[in-house]
Amino acid sequence: MTNPRRFVLIDRDGTINVEKHYLSDPDQLQLIPGVGPALRRLTQAGYGIAIITNQSGIARGYFNLERLEQIHDRLNAMLAAEGVTVDGIYICPHGPDDDCDCRKPLPGMAEQAMADHGFDPKLSTVIGDKEVDVELGQAIGAATFLVRTGHGEKYAAASKADHVVADLPAAVAIILGEL
Repeated sequence: MTNPRRFVLIDRDGTINVEKHYLSDPDQLQLIPGVGPALRRLTQAGYGIAIITNQSGIARGYFNLERLEQIHDRLNAMLAAEGVTVDGIYICPHGPDDDCDCRKPLPGMAEQAMADHGFDPKLSTVIGDKEVDVELGQAIGAATFLVRTGHGEKYAAASKADHVVADLPAAVAIILGEL
């Protein structure tokens, strides 16, 4: 039985927070302007939010899982201060050459989120700043948004996303029918 609640699966680095090369320090975490209020509007409209993030810095030895959990604790606290509760954070700790099913664009993280929350991917949306985010959304049948923040600008011209927008707040405005 699927949950009638709609979900938005959102990339972390460059989409929610300012892109930092292999972010490994919770104190360096900085939300992109407007992200907190935009996510709050999504939750107030009844949407679930799951963060899906490739974190190959673990496989590369730049930081460990405990450090990543500290970063995510800080992210959750920053979002909670904005009135946002995230339903789940899903990570792929593997490197690009590892044989896994979770590294975007493969659907492992999205499938785990679906298993945990029972939502229909065809009623969902994927938002990210790289084409792998768009490809993941297409693989599960979700609507897709490419944001121009983070790495998004270099993918924008050739993106196969349903929508290419300035940032996460612009994507949320379209999702909520405000534009």
